[in-house]
Amino acid sequence: MPGPVDPRLLREARATAPYLVACAVSGGLVAACALGQAALLAHAIARATVPLALIGVVAFRGLLVWGQQVTAHRAAAGVKAQLRARVLDKVVRDRPDGPSGEVTALVTRGVDALDPYFAGYLPQLAPAVVVPLAVLFALAVTDVESAVIVAVTLPLIPMFGALIGLCTAARTRRRWRSLEVLAGHFADTVRGLPTLKAFGRAQAQAAQVGRITAEHRRATLGTLRIAFVSALVLEIAATVSVALVAVSAGLRLVSGALPFETALFVLILAPEAYLPLRSAASQFHAAQDGVAAATRIFAVLDAPGGDVQVGGALRPIGELRVEDVTIARREPVGPFSFTAPAGALTVLAGPSGIGKTSLLDVLLGLTPAASGRVLLDGADVVPGDEWRRGIAWVPQRTFLVAGTVAENIALAVPGSPDDAVLRAASLVGIPDFTPLDADASALSAGQRQRVALARAVLRADLLDTPLVLLDEPTAHLDPHTELRVLDLLDGPFHGRTVIATTHRTALRERADHLIDLNALAVPA
Repeated sequence: MPGPVDPRLLREARATAPYLVACAVSGGLVAACALGQAALLAHAIARATVPLALIGVVAFRGLLVWGQQVTAHRAAAGVKAQLRARVLDKVVRDRPDGPSGEVTALVTRGVDALDPYFAGYLPQLAPAVVVPLAVLFALAVTDVESAVIVAVTLPLIPMFGALIGLCTAARTRRRWRSLEVLAGHFADTVRGLPTLKAFGRAQAQAAQVGRITAEHRRATLGTLRIAFVSALVLEIAATVSVALVAVSAGLRLVSGALPFETALFVLILAPEAYLPLRSAASQFHAAQDGVAAATRIFAVLDAPGGDVQVGGALRPIGELRVEDVTIARREPVGPFSFTAPAGALTVLAGPSGIGKTSLLDVLLGLTPAASGRVLLDGADVVPGDEWRRGIAWVPQRTFLVAGTVAENIALAVPGSPDDAVLRAASLVGIPDFTPLDADASALSAGQRQRVALARAVLRADLLDTPLVLLDEPTAHLDPHTELRVLDLLDGPFHGRTVIATTHRTALRERADHLIDLNALAVPA
């Protein structure tokens, strides 16, 4: 179970520093208000008066709570903006095909789930420490017996909260993982819907989305049941503890051993000792979604990757061999074994869903193989920055950002000169550099595909990449443009090792080496 404060989350989110200081100061002020309010209210009831000081303390406490909430939501907004910017920057640098469905879920719903952590849980930490200590001190000075009861029963709240949290954290992680799978699968299905319809696989994917949705629903309901039970347990523990104080104070009041005003002070003040702990425990459980999402976000930020710099030709790539590679999915596929000769065009053919795109992801090092090896000249390939530096890649789905087409092409090699970008664009037949909005709706599917091809040409030109991976490079293109793209094999891609996936006949006919993955795959 995560600790009371996630140090990585606070360290990464620099906007929380002033906020935490404000929480600590407000915690001390809340403790002082609780003591003053209890003393003034007991005096007012005993004397049947309403002192102005009591109204002032209540109003000041209300202002403290309001100010704390405003500060909390502003801090949460700053933290979310920082995390979103860092994740998106990482994705743009390391994944030119754009974020996967899982990453999209993290950046949207995952980051938003941090609101309860910063706006609900963290503000309760300082009062949860300061207020009980202040109440215990005040009770010890006023009524030692009540102070002993509170001191003995107070640890029950964090103890029950920790026990419930052990179960809640594990279930929340499972629920969040099911949401990631659902979001990723749904996003990928929607993006590939035209292809799925064309090959008659749409209905099967709809059934798969239904199964994942049912799993997510069951996980969510399980987490909600624990949340309701945890609230009930914490409420019962606090109520019983306050009842013990009330019974003790009442008996001594009846016997005359305790003055009426002192008894009122004890009865009013005792619940204040449990309230901050109860609130912190319940807010902690509510914040588990955000903590689980933050763990996944930091995993994305810590993944290997980095900016690609211009210059420095790599040594020519040798024979690339795939040995018994199995790809882990909901329904694992493989094993695949084949050889891609150096300097030749190897085409991977097979029906939709066989694992062609996943296999290219393994070669890129973006997805680890469940088993098997990828060898270059007999030595194991070590995925990382240096390996990906030598690859030009055309993904099936092209990731574009707001800006111009030229700026989107230049993402392939940050800092690339303008003339190189223009040369790459002309080779794939991009006539102009239309400004794009956030979702690049001005471009058709075929135009987006040409942007991806231009990126690959740019990398081959500036980085002299010896390996080119093409995932359905001629999809969405008309026959004339398709022939122009195939000319790249004799132009900027000539002499390089090219591995392509396709359903199109023209590319299959150009293959030096044709691999039928359907014949290789064995159900795992």
